[in-house]
Amino acid sequence: MIIKEMIVILIGLGSGLMVGCGFVAFLTVLGIVPRLTQLSKSDHLVQYYEWAIVLGVVLGTWTELRNIVLHLGGIISIPIGLFSGIFVGMLAAALTEVVNVIPIFAKRIGIDGQLISALMAIVLGKVVGSLFQWIYFVNH
Repeated sequence: MIIKEMIVILIGLGSGLMVGCGFVAFLTVLGIVPRLTQLSKSDHLVQYYEWAIVLGVVLGTWTELRNIVLHLGGIISIPIGLFSGIFVGMLAAALTEVVNVIPIFAKRIGIDGQLISALMAIVLGKVVGSLFQWIYFVNH
């Protein structure tokens, strides 16, 4: 029984370390923190950004492992969902910026002059799709 538990602990620890290293490598390759400090002109706060990411990941992992359920009202859940969506959106935008997906896509389909329209279509499609998923599928 103890050997079985030790194996599960080792697998869980190893998997967590691999995912954490992958996440940090992903953020490092994308250069999110330096780019964020450059855009916000807050180079002197780079350590605070890094610690916010580390503490956010550790706190999120801890609450997930403990199965903590926060019974928050809708008013408090709205900003949390908004900030989570902003984080995911910024991560996706950073990834597309690094790989230059959108300009290459626009050239391939022949809409070089319509790049703003293409970006707005992507953003609106994402917003409408997310709202549909949350409004329709979450309550059913």
